[in-house]
Amino acid sequence: MAPLVTLATCALNQWSLDFEGNLRRIKQSIIKAKEAGATLRVGPELEIPGYGCLDHFLETEVYDNSWDSLYSILTDSSLHGIMIDVGLPLLHRNCRYNARALILDGKILCFRPKLYLANDGNFREMRFFTPWNRPRHVEQYYLPPRIQKHQGCRHVPIGDVVLSTIDTCLAAETCEELFTPNSPHINMGLNGVEVFTNSSGSHHSLRKLNERIALIQEATRKNGGVYLYSNQLGCDGDRLYYDGCAMIFVNGDIVGQSSQFSLNEVEVVVATVDLEKVRSYRFAPSRGMQAVAAPEYQRIEVDYSLSHENLDLDLDQGPTPARPARYHLPEEEIALGPACWLWDYLRRSKAAGFFVPLSGGIDSCATATIVYSMCRLVIAAIKEGNEQVIADVKRIAAYKSELPETAEELCNQIFYTCYMGMENQSSKETRDRSKDLSARIGSYHTDVNIDDMFHSTKNILTQATGFTPKFKVHGGSQTSNLALQNIQARSRMVLAYYFAQELCEVRERPGGGSLLVLGSSNVDECLRGYLTKYDCSSADINPIGSISKTDLKRFIGWAAKDFGMPILVDFLDAVPTAELEPITATYVQSDEVDMGMTYDDLSRFGTLRKLDHLGPYGMFLRLLDEWGGEGDGKLGPREIARKVKLFFHYYQINRHKQTVATPAYHAESYSPDDHRFDLRPFVYPPGFESWSFKKIDARVEALEQRKQKQKQVA
Repeated sequence: MAPLVTLATCALNQWSLDFEGNLRRIKQSIIKAKEAGATLRVGPELEIPGYGCLDHFLETEVYDNSWDSLYSILTDSSLHGIMIDVGLPLLHRNCRYNARALILDGKILCFRPKLYLANDGNFREMRFFTPWNRPRHVEQYYLPPRIQKHQGCRHVPIGDVVLSTIDTCLAAETCEELFTPNSPHINMGLNGVEVFTNSSGSHHSLRKLNERIALIQEATRKNGGVYLYSNQLGCDGDRLYYDGCAMIFVNGDIVGQSSQFSLNEVEVVVATVDLEKVRSYRFAPSRGMQAVAAPEYQRIEVDYSLSHENLDLDLDQGPTPARPARYHLPEEEIALGPACWLWDYLRRSKAAGFFVPLSGGIDSCATATIVYSMCRLVIAAIKEGNEQVIADVKRIAAYKSELPETAEELCNQIFYTCYMGMENQSSKETRDRSKDLSARIGSYHTDVNIDDMFHSTKNILTQATGFTPKFKVHGGSQTSNLALQNIQARSRMVLAYYFAQELCEVRERPGGGSLLVLGSSNVDECLRGYLTKYDCSSADINPIGSISKTDLKRFIGWAAKDFGMPILVDFLDAVPTAELEPITATYVQSDEVDMGMTYDDLSRFGTLRKLDHLGPYGMFLRLLDEWGGEGDGKLGPREIARKVKLFFHYYQINRHKQTVATPAYHAESYSPDDHRFDLRPFVYPPGFESWSFKKIDARVEALEQRKQKQKQVA
């Protein structure tokens, strides 16, 4: 019978280029793993410099600094007695690699470079690194001089290797490799590898955890084995939030899982496993036939045992039992992910808090509620004794020397809201909703009218040209109507930054400081371009910029109950409106009427455009199947064509807005974010004259003629 093995994986809140802080967190995780009796510790991808260094990975200094950190790990005797799997970038034969170092008792056992690089969506690893696209190939890595002296040799193995210890066999798989069809763990398992490690830098997006868990469950359920998944946690310095959730699996069952969203900087998951369960699981003769035919890996012999030396301890402790996977509802993910991201951004930016123009609509309401959720998480962390959070709160919440005791009290110190209305455009309902929401969450609230700013700007054109623009409801043109709306929107952006710089001084905040302006435009409005360039959607960061209107409504409905905030129901019941046109007895501006499509339509258009990679004609054909037909709720070909062409028309002419869009928390897989995730032109040929639109028109004509012939025959 095989003895029991205690293994550890972790989630670390690393920060790009924070070598000192990253090293401290790495060492802390190793010490925690040792204290729990683990003989192997696995850490996140590129944990030494931080995963999100981007073009800094092209700088040699990052590699030198990473060696400094690795040397500190090697020479720290308190970290001996446990096998360590740590992620770092390497230069080898003038090529850059995303690699892992496996270490034992201050000596490097080998380097394992990443075979297949993530190079789509948010990821551009091939811009910085070379893939080790040679499975099972191993060569020698020549160490820097000081490492040679410490190591006692000139080189160590580098490549796609497996390690044979006294009692088992283990190998590394890195992030993207798990998601590839022919994942390394398949042949590794057939070659007798029993313990798999995976260092990951996987960001949060809504409903993504399900995919990760399914892939690891399938890998270990089909192949057998112990799988240790490690992931980064927190905001690494960019729009992505890495959602942790380090996990340990045995033969398809979860035996350990850390939190998915947390303000902790270091989380370590430990489980004790019985290797005999892996061996007995791999009994099938058909598996054996594949195993003897599988390609061979070069093995590194390690004179070390992962098993407990004390067999009595094995009998007392026993294997860690399986447990159900823990998932959050999408509504909870919105409450937690952007909130954790905001906290990391706030504490690391050294700003004094956040400012939001609170309009009384659901988008700014959702933004404010996320900030309130952040405050709830911070207060909970304080009560748990989180030393890092306590230190950050003492610095940021500077109005009192005592720590805040409630989310509302913290909110009052670090969150500022303002209703910016106009006499004829803004309704009493939106003004009251803003005031009531602010009172509920405790934000420092101001209420101003911007009529003077609007009229002074409008009159400049009249003074210069003699022309007086009018709103459409007053007999003006569509051009003037839009121009006058944009004055209001852009005035709010100017005022938001003015208030953000001055309100701390107004309140006599100790040490002064300025606020970060939060945007509140959702992903569907960005996709359609239904926003004014450089209006109050322009901000420092935007926590909801990659979340759909549909999911935001679900989040607000959930928060109304879970947070005990019935005021949120009023926002759900309100008709979405920008309130940029005068309200009359017969007219109130409506977002969906203005856009010519619903928010649900936009979500579907976005998914088909980005995830299904469909252009106008392909989208039209797909929606013919989904939306077309007879009966209630079904649409004819001409109406579907109109909607598709209208969407692409506005998407194309508004693409330029995404080039200056506020950096937004990435949560939705169809985000039109132009900065990195969605790389497309921003100047298109005229939409309705395009080749695809002509094909749509021809198909509509053909379908209508066929339907007419069928009626005549009948």
